[in-house]
Amino acid sequence: MRNRQPLKLNGLFKAHNFMLTGISGALLVLFAEQLLPSLWAGGVYENICGASGWTQPLVVLYYLNYLTKYVELIDTVFLMVKKKPLTFLHCYHHPATALLCYTQLIGSTSVSWVPITLNLTVHVVMYWYYFQSARGIKVSWKEWITRLQIFQFVIDLGFVYFASWDYFTSTYAPYLPHVGTCAGHPAAAIAGVVILSSYLVLFISFYIATYRKRSTRRSAAKIAGQAERKMEKSEVPMMKETAEKATQAVKAANTGMHNISARRPFS
Repeated sequence: MRNRQPLKLNGLFKAHNFMLTGISGALLVLFAEQLLPSLWAGGVYENICGASGWTQPLVVLYYLNYLTKYVELIDTVFLMVKKKPLTFLHCYHHPATALLCYTQLIGSTSVSWVPITLNLTVHVVMYWYYFQSARGIKVSWKEWITRLQIFQFVIDLGFVYFASWDYFTSTYAPYLPHVGTCAGHPAAAIAGVVILSSYLVLFISFYIATYRKRSTRRSAAKIAGQAERKMEKSEVPMMKETAEKATQAVKAANTGMHNISARRPFS
């Protein structure tokens, strides 16, 4: 694209985002259909560490969710043909998520549904925002998408750290405090911890760089504008007073010249 004009492809972009909104929402409903009765019957711990979190219907949904990660790579294609900047976060996040889903699939981790369902929730909101933006509708809550993503990773890591701790302590250090044992492969646990932790750091950094600095600049500009208006307001009376004094001085000078002229004899 270096020597080409940027392509708009707005119709395809709208269709892509609308499709991913629908797919994410449909998968979220299917996950809820499987998980809600299981959570009611077995509780949270059984579903994040036991067999209830790795049933055949859930594995099918895990796999379908994994396939969507390749569809989401088209996001990068749209940015490229539109000649938009490709940030490190974007280029890292998409393939790393596909890798994360793959490692959890082959590692049979029961806790997988927690980050997946939260991610699907975020994607429903995010891709709907992109769809509305492509339609030319101005959305004021863009900043909240990043906040929602950060909140998602905090919850993810709480569950993943707990499940990983339970697995490693029960397997390698049973003398340490733990609840029970968690299903899954150790490589999958490590991959989940590392990738999700990196997401949290990167998204917080992105949020600070994008929104906090922008807010600081706006505050500085607002303060500067207020100071300028105050100076203008204070300068007006001073200028008025100065003008009045100058006018009085001119009048006094004219009066003096008139008196001198009245006393001077004609030549």
